[in-house]
Amino acid sequence: MSKIKVMDQNLANKIAAGEVVEKCASVVKELVENSIDAGSTDIKIELISSGVKSIKVTDNGIGMDKEDALLCFTPHATSKILTEDDLFNLSTLGFRGEALPSIASVSIVSLKTSDSKEGIKYELEGGKLVSKEKSDLRRGTIIEVKDLFYNTPARLKYLSSLQSELSNITNVINKQALSHTNIRFTLINDNKVLLKTDGSGNLLKVINDIYGVKVSKKMLKISCENDDYSVFGYISLPEVNKSNRNHLITIVNNRVVKNQEINKVINDAYHKYKPDNKYPIVVLKIDVDPSLIDVNIHPSKQDIKFSNFNDLKDMLFKEITKILDNNFLGIDISTKSVNVNNIVSNFNTDTVFDNNEYKELVMDFSTSESIVKEEESSYEYQDTDLTEEKKEVNTSFPDIYPIGSVLGTYIVCHNDKGMYLIDQHAAEERVNYEKYKKEMANPNKDIINMLFPINLEYTKDEFLIILNNIEFIRSLGIDIEEFGHNSFIIKAHPTWFKEGLEEEFIKNILEKIITMNNNFDLERFNDSISAMMACKASIKANTQISLEEMENIISKLKLCKNPYNCAHGRPTIIHYSTYELEKLFKRVM
Repeated sequence: MSKIKVMDQNLANKIAAGEVVEKCASVVKELVENSIDAGSTDIKIELISSGVKSIKVTDNGIGMDKEDALLCFTPHATSKILTEDDLFNLSTLGFRGEALPSIASVSIVSLKTSDSKEGIKYELEGGKLVSKEKSDLRRGTIIEVKDLFYNTPARLKYLSSLQSELSNITNVINKQALSHTNIRFTLINDNKVLLKTDGSGNLLKVINDIYGVKVSKKMLKISCENDDYSVFGYISLPEVNKSNRNHLITIVNNRVVKNQEINKVINDAYHKYKPDNKYPIVVLKIDVDPSLIDVNIHPSKQDIKFSNFNDLKDMLFKEITKILDNNFLGIDISTKSVNVNNIVSNFNTDTVFDNNEYKELVMDFSTSESIVKEEESSYEYQDTDLTEEKKEVNTSFPDIYPIGSVLGTYIVCHNDKGMYLIDQHAAEERVNYEKYKKEMANPNKDIINMLFPINLEYTKDEFLIILNNIEFIRSLGIDIEEFGHNSFIIKAHPTWFKEGLEEEFIKNILEKIITMNNNFDLERFNDSISAMMACKASIKANTQISLEEMENIISKLKLCKNPYNCAHGRPTIIHYSTYELEKLFKRVM
């Protein structure tokens, strides 16, 4: 007797639900995507108890007739693809026909729909039809999912807290609103409106609806394209950051996707301006021919494969880097100022707010003394020799005078605007970083022979990578030769290497070449090595220095193109205004 049996369809649907329906947010995502695919311009999501008791989605899409309305609960029944070729030219968010039968198998579902010619209402429990009746001719669909996982208690107990489930749902709707700015989204939980967009098609306005005006006025527009990809969106100034990557939002052909490589490119482009454990807010909308991508990888349809991916990554990195270099300003610390001209330009271009809101924004900027003074001080990074006497002083950096230090780490300075604290290590790291980056980008033949050559041994695969790049290493001024089995000997190095750190610098350079290997990029290599060298060569915290040494650090910092952050994004200087100091001591109230 055969041991293999064809699985009961209801059981199969419950198993499929394990992949498609993980939590309340999964249900919301699938239902909303169906509404979007139906051509809706107005979608309302109503929740009871964060969706655990009820999820109701109302749209004004094309609706369905009674046959399609019932057929949509049949596994793999879909109107979105017919042939295998359609998988490679997808223009809809859904296409597998798995979501509705999976959802229905683990909940109680009510579906009311009309195509304006006939209206029908179906109710299902555990995937089985329990009632059918005619309904009104309101065009569109209303679907309600109640008591999710009521018949699978083992799954029900793994639902998160109501607050966590609501947070996940909000995250889903936020991203759908950013993806489809021409659709009005309304999210309601227990009769409280959490999000409401106007469907005007304005991406920056949706960013404002989600993140608020303080964030939206500090977003910078990005727009670029190549032969395959067109990119549009907004990236935040480095001062606007989050503690996780959830706000690095990539939208491909109106589909929200997750791609670690794109996130890494974004983070790499920001690394000069922020700490490693902080992440910017970025919304990138990428348009591409559907034949160049593959979304049929995972049931969530959030994973994606790109053709000509390196071209896209290079374009994103260069464009984000250029925008940040051209728009980032130093912090007047208490106000965290930004470039007024660029922000106002964004709002003028996109007409985000009405006149009163726009005036309030301009008032916010104009009342900040530091912003008015610094609005012309946006800089573009240029490699220059900090030792040149003719080097132009950075006029945005304040004239300050050191009077001592705290904890052997922070230089205390003052002027008529208040008190300043400078992190001596971060400040010198910035000075060294700009110097070393120039040296790395323009290597010369000034080298010094080592009194005791260095012998370095590697594994076979590492040895071959270094050997393959040996001419490039020599072009940096490092005299390197093969020396025995899987090893090299270093006999000379550039004169500008920090004395006492030569071996460490050389090892780090070779390790970086090994790490990058096939993904080697000269600009990123130079930047990473310069940052590493700058950190190693700079004065450490808990080191007492004289006033003369403090003045020397400050004078060199003032010559930097970006004196406000170290090579790893930490601030070099913090300002406490006179007003803030007087307020702390209750001189003003």
